[in-house]
Amino acid sequence: MINMKLILTLMFFLSFMQSIQANEVLFRMHGSNTIGAKLGPVLVNGWLMSNGYSDIHTVKHADEEISVVSTNKSGQQKTVEIKSHGSGTSFKSIKKGLADVGMSSRPIKEKESQSLKKFGEMRRQDAEYVIGLDGIAVIINKSNPVQNLDKSIIKKIFTGEITRWNKIDKNFSGKIHVYARDDKSGTYDTFKALVMGKKARLVNTALRYESNDHLSDDVSSDVLGIGFVGLPSVRNAKALAVSESGTQAKKPEEFDVATEDYALSRRLYMYVADINANEYAKSFIDFVLSEHGQKIVDASGFISQNLQLQSVIPNEGFPEEYLDFTKKAKRLSLNFRFKKGTTKPDNKAMRDIGRLVDYLSKNKTKRVMLFGFSDPGESHPSFSVDLSIYRVDWVSDLLVRNGIDPVRVRAYGDAIPVASNEDAGGRHKNRRVEVWLK
Repeated sequence: MINMKLILTLMFFLSFMQSIQANEVLFRMHGSNTIGAKLGPVLVNGWLMSNGYSDIHTVKHADEEISVVSTNKSGQQKTVEIKSHGSGTSFKSIKKGLADVGMSSRPIKEKESQSLKKFGEMRRQDAEYVIGLDGIAVIINKSNPVQNLDKSIIKKIFTGEITRWNKIDKNFSGKIHVYARDDKSGTYDTFKALVMGKKARLVNTALRYESNDHLSDDVSSDVLGIGFVGLPSVRNAKALAVSESGTQAKKPEEFDVATEDYALSRRLYMYVADINANEYAKSFIDFVLSEHGQKIVDASGFISQNLQLQSVIPNEGFPEEYLDFTKKAKRLSLNFRFKKGTTKPDNKAMRDIGRLVDYLSKNKTKRVMLFGFSDPGESHPSFSVDLSIYRVDWVSDLLVRNGIDPVRVRAYGDAIPVASNEDAGGRHKNRRVEVWLK
């Protein structure tokens, strides 16, 4: 006799298992609002499309919490979870096993790295991924006549030392209204590191925001307002040109952000504790770093790592030899950067070698010139030039191994800083190798 109760129980179980499988979460991304608000979802969308998923749409669950839902080739529903509550939350979620991919608009802090030590060193190449570049834009209302500010003045505004606009422009008056991201934000962490320093405190009258876009919209409607956001969130506000320690004021233009020469440029990161633990997360990271993925980064308003060539006019105060070599040459949109006091490149530099080799293999008529630099505080002054020589030789040797012989390799020590040497971020930018083509 057929046991109907057993059959019904079995049918229910099979239906339940199919439901679980049909609603499978492929991977979970937690962290930065800068990445998760717009860039993260479009990258996930592009990855899903490239892997044959269809009927892709977004479901909102709460503020800064969504699922990207899709259907696979077997007709099963699959989702990717995205929660964007700030860079600091990415590492907490990874630690708790709640996220496969951590989104961060700043590098991981030592304390955060220590909290994840069971996964190994989170700064290693197969855990830390630079997915694009961004420039923190200091924004004001379009009716405000101010066009540029030095970092030291920006600091005084955001700490409350300068409180009125006529202290900056005598023809413009009114009390300064300060707008800032919240404490969980990687944008705020980066702004603190690049502008405020460790000891300075944000003025207590500042209005705080979880969202870049909301902050920007409020500044654009406040003629006395000033704030900071990621590049894609400038929207209807005006981005100021920024200078530091006597360097030329620059707006956050694409090329200067790509080379990281803009004073408030920053890297955007994704962290994966175990890249082999989730095949979907690994496939997604590979897609993000690909040329296609980087085009999506660019289309989203951020700066991709796909290489571009541009004419650049060096400052007349630079060494005469450097000016002579770069005359009629064009500069590539990347700098190889190195760890303090060493010839060891950072993770981005390691991946940029591959990008450079691919680019030059498609542009075989171009002649390569490499120029190396150091920062003045990382070694004894007498060894500064030697350190920059070792760095430029490292890049040159890798190119030669790939069949590319640079026509010129020079080093200039700390002679041409692109950023202030007063903070760690600026010094890191100055430890570099530039690539020029003729």
